Amino acid sequence: MIRVIYHKNFKKGFKKLKISEQKAFGERIGIFMINPTDSVLNNHVLHGKYLGCHSINITGDLRVVFESISENIIHLLVIDTHSNLYK
Repeated sequence: MIRVIYHKNFKKGFKKLKISEQKAFGERIGIFMINPTDSVLNNHVLHGKYLGCHSINITGDLRVVFESISENIIHLLVIDTHSNLYK
């Protein structure tokens, strides 16, 4: 089972989301827990300012950036739109 740690920036961003986006996150993180490589997540490695981190898609434009602490622990760093994350 994967353990999730939430960074304060993630929590702050999550509170600003619409209820529908929060629900979409719940659905996607559920998929992630079962199969982190499910194609619907588009889980991929990032470069630049998020070097060493990964991103998954929540909605068309909403992304979660996370880092793997170990095989069973992930640290959710931030949730925001694609354009805000990669400025």
